Amino acid sequence: MNEPARTGTALVHAEYHLFQITDPQGPVADNLDASHTGLVSADGGAIEVATGIGTGDVHVTVEQHLQRPDPAQGWEEIAEISCNSPSGELLVTFSMDDPADLPALAYQGSGSYRLRVHARGRDRAVDQTTLDEAVESYLIQCWPAAHEDALLVQATDAYGAQVRAQPANDTIVIDHEDSRETQTGRERDILRRAGRGDCS
Repeated sequence: MNEPARTGTALVHAEYHLFQITDPQGPVADNLDASHTGLVSADGGAIEVATGIGTGDVHVTVEQHLQRPDPAQGWEEIAEISCNSPSGELLVTFSMDDPADLPALAYQGSGSYRLRVHARGRDRAVDQTTLDEAVESYLIQCWPAAHEDALLVQATDAYGAQVRAQPANDTIVIDHEDSRETQTGRERDILRRAGRGDCS
């Protein structure tokens, strides 16, 4: 049995229907369209996890593993994606790259990792904003692994089906000067999301 080396749980603030997984030293993923999973994708050099709620808090648990674990039971959507951590500090972040109070995922140091994201509760408050109580939960398992294509492991919620039904968009590559840490990058990010109808 592959027990996690370390776990942590925290409330994470989602905005624009997502929270992110980033590395403070650089991009963690190529801008390859992995949106077909309806749960996790690569965009702007970050990993994005799609939430049903437009803006608000969600429960997030992270698990560090030495090798590939089995998917957890009792979740509605499960998807996998590969990423790279330049620093070995692969972090769950709020909007604008503020790290959540969670352990770093890439605890084996810099290199290539596989993320398995589990979700439940995304159909309970679709498109809503801040609620009195968080109704969505996410589990992120991480382990060292060579790059593989994104994979949809389990698909049962209506929100994931809605995201997968949206037409694919051309990837916009944002260079260093247009990173989301600059005003120009933030403006381009807003325009990009508006262009694909993600205005909530």
